[in-house]
Amino acid sequence: MRILITNDDGINAPGLVVMQAIAAELAGPEGEVWTVAPAFEQSGVGHCISYTHPFMSSQFSERSFAIEGSPADCVLAALHDVMKDAAPDLVLSGVNRGNNSAENTLYSGTIGAAMEAALQGLPAIALSQYYGPANRDLADPFEASAQHGTDVIRRILTHNDDTSDSYKRFFNVNFPPVAGKDVRGIRLAPQGFRPGKGFHVEPHTAPSGRRFLWIAGGDQQRKTAAGSDAAVNLEGYISVTPMRADLTDHAGMDALAGINT
Repeated sequence: MRILITNDDGINAPGLVVMQAIAAELAGPEGEVWTVAPAFEQSGVGHCISYTHPFMSSQFSERSFAIEGSPADCVLAALHDVMKDAAPDLVLSGVNRGNNSAENTLYSGTIGAAMEAALQGLPAIALSQYYGPANRDLADPFEASAQHGTDVIRRILTHNDDTSDSYKRFFNVNFPPVAGKDVRGIRLAPQGFRPGKGFHVEPHTAPSGRRFLWIAGGDQQRKTAAGSDAAVNLEGYISVTPMRADLTDHAGMDALAGINT
């Protein structure tokens, strides 16, 4: 198997080392693992692409490249430049430092990379490691994803039957904030929502007197609706959420049918 990996935490991020190990196990001794990741951290950029300016591509080793752009840029660079002679069989994004459950999904560059791969017609999975009191002080906070990542990806690939000729399915996987031995299993879960706990800004004044605004997130330990992604993560389960780039509210199409003339 030929696998492309990327992330939004940057090419030097510890979660990328975890992803490289997972990908190497999946690819097998006859496979290939290619890394095309942002040169610098790109957390929170979503599905942004550098449409109005070029970006630099630097080769680190035979199959490792740093891109001065977004995670989606990295996927485009890989498919249409770095790996243009032979496309990957699978694109893996992550392992992200922190969860991309609930509303975090909409901001995530980790998800943005997987979405771009799906738009390019390739199987894609985003993986993120939830942080919390039970794992953030471990010697390896990525223990749950490192121990269970290969298995969950294999299960997804075995059961994914997407034959759509429109928007391809991709997957959002979040590992719970627990030690590897305490992971309780895998749960298919819809995207949740943390009411009243979205991103906000916190103003600060620098010694120079200039005013700066810092983006801050909400309480990541608040559960979402029962059975949804963040809820099952906080119960110790790995969440798997199938997604598509189609943002249409199909129920709304029916509810608003009366506006047609």
